Formats: sequence, structure tokens, C-alpha cells
Amino acid sequence: MLNIFLIITSSLIWSVVHSVTASHAAKALARKYFGARHADGLYRLLYNIISIITFLPLMAVAAILPDQPLYRFPDWMIPFAILIQVICVIAVLLAVIQVDLWSFMGLRQLLRWLESANNPDSPAPLIRSGLYAFMRHPIYFFSLVALWLMPAMSLNTFTLFVCFTIYFWVGSIFEERKLVAEFGEEYKQHQRNVPRIVPFTNWWKK
Repeated sequence: MLNIFLIITSSLIWSVVHSVTASHAAKALARKYFGARHADGLYRLLYNIISIITFLPLMAVAAILPDQPLYRFPDWMIPFAILIQVICVIAVLLAVIQVDLWSFMGLRQLLRWLESANNPDSPAPLIRSGLYAFMRHPIYFFSLVALWLMPAMSLNTFTLFVCFTIYFWVGSIFEERKLVAEFGEEYKQHQRNVPRIVPFTNWWKK
């Protein structure tokens, strides 16, 4: 199963690159070598661009390698699956909008960088309303639901989705540490009240 090995390896490489560049340590290093103004203004946008560029080879590997079908939903289920996928995509967009779409894309930071040398980024508030009142990482949850409701699944796609699921779960743990470091007791209280990824799973919030 060389194709599975290559997909897993490619996913692991992308996950490591994505996680390392998302860390506070990487941004602190950028601030050290390029200055706080340049790092704060450009880092998020460059991070997004690098994430997309490094993601493309992973998709190419899954598409080019030999593949075989695993299963396909019955015809009557496909419209319902697609409808739920559309709802999930809308929910992901709403979750991103809640945390500020322009900052998420890195464009707000870029505009501040272009406007003035002395216009620092204001600290973002902790979002606990809307979708974030039901789960701490709604982007991960709705993305996973949309992925696993793919009406037709092949071996390569299944392997890729398993890798994404593991990455989202493990990545959320590291993201939790960043959020605790950023918001302190406020976020710890949020952890006690709201599940991490799967809503209504009060039996395990962390």
C-alpha cells in the first residue's frame, strides 16, 4: 500500500509545517529577526499563503496515486448529505466571521502595516457567543462533518480524511495551549463550560 504510506507521510509533513508556523514561537522568531511591525503586519497573510501552497502537493499526491473506490451513498441519501455539507460550509464561514474574517485572512494586519509604522494590532477578544457557545472549535467540527459526508469515498480520500481528522484533533490540543497562554483563566473557564470540538459532549470537555 505505497499510496497510503505516501499520503500519510505527505499529510504528516504538511501538518508539522502548518503547526510549527502557527506557533507563538515561530511568530516570536519572526518578530525578532524582522521587527515587530513587519512580523505583526505580514505574518498571518504569509502563513495562509504558505499553508495553501504546501497543501497543494498533498492534494496532488492523493489525486495522482492509484486509487480504488470504497463506498458510495445510496442515491436517496446523496441530496441530504450535500445539504448538510452546504450547511457545514456556511457554519464554517460564520465561525470565521465571528473571529473576524479579515484578521483570519491576514488582510486587516496587512492594512495596518501599510498605513502606519505605529499602529499595533489590538488584542482580539475571546469569542464565546454564537457557535462558540456550543463548541470551542466549530471550524474543525463542521469541516470534519462536511468531509465525512462525501457521498463517494475512495481509499486515497479515506486515508486523507483520517489524517485530517487526527490533525484537527491533535492540532486543537496545541491550539488550546496557545489560547490558555493568551487568555489565561478566562479561557480555562470556557474550557470547563464548553466542549472542545464535538458539541453537547459534556462528559468530556477537554
